[in-house]
Amino acid sequence: MSGLRRYFIGDTPLRERLEDSFRDFPGRTVSLVGQPPLGGSIVAEWDFESPESWRWDTGIVSDDLSLDAGGQMERIFSIYEAALAAAGMRIADNCVRTWIYVRDIDDNYAGMVEGRNRSFARLGLTADTHFIASTGIAGTHRDPRVLVMMDALAIPDIEPSALHYLEAPGYLNRAIEYGVSFERGVGFDYDGLRYTLVSGTASIDGKGEILYPGDVEKQTLRALENIRVLLADDWADMGQIASALVYLRNPEDAQKVRTVIDSELPCLEYLLLHAPVCRPGWLVEIECIAVRKA
Repeated sequence: MSGLRRYFIGDTPLRERLEDSFRDFPGRTVSLVGQPPLGGSIVAEWDFESPESWRWDTGIVSDDLSLDAGGQMERIFSIYEAALAAAGMRIADNCVRTWIYVRDIDDNYAGMVEGRNRSFARLGLTADTHFIASTGIAGTHRDPRVLVMMDALAIPDIEPSALHYLEAPGYLNRAIEYGVSFERGVGFDYDGLRYTLVSGTASIDGKGEILYPGDVEKQTLRALENIRVLLADDWADMGQIASALVYLRNPEDAQKVRTVIDSELPCLEYLLLHAPVCRPGWLVEIECIAVRKA
């Protein structure tokens, strides 16, 4: 088995030295993201074991940092497209999950979305075909000129027809309905296991509106409820979540969110991170991976 090891690092004078020390780890692809952990440390680690054939690409940035966020996003997808093509793969067929990190998200998120929309249109990904499960969240590269950075997961021997894209009508709508091209999640069988990868999920309703503005506890409960119905669309349940990442806009909300999650899901393994969500009104966002026998 191989997999991904991601380090979340706060903006500290030690960041560059810490990142350099974490770059090589046998059997794992290493990802380094500027997102301060909310657990009293300056570094947190997230480790996911996966089959050796899975391809993890991390820290993809534009080769032209003079571009705005939209331009950088387009270059990132072009770079990733070429890397997959060299391995006999295509984004549309083989990429099952992305994580997109945006510096100063309140200013640059709209540009990133436009760049991704243009890239997907060029690649032939539409609302009638499919997009890609994703989290778009605040996060930094150590070079301040990097406005957008991407990690991605591709599976070389997956049949596109075997991918089940998650939906939960009535609870949360398709993101493309408000102009954002990603899927709520994806499920697939691999080597006797069923994997369900849920995208970053917030307190949103079936019309794409924010629920419970200003109330982080109710927003956390609604995000968990949305995840529950998304998992159910892939025949999974909350008890099968292998790991989760929880992103907070305001660090002072950490204890309130911990209390809610620990009460609702006392066995859940999760990391709490300071990373503003794409809309200022969203105070919390949660993503997860569920794994069980196929």
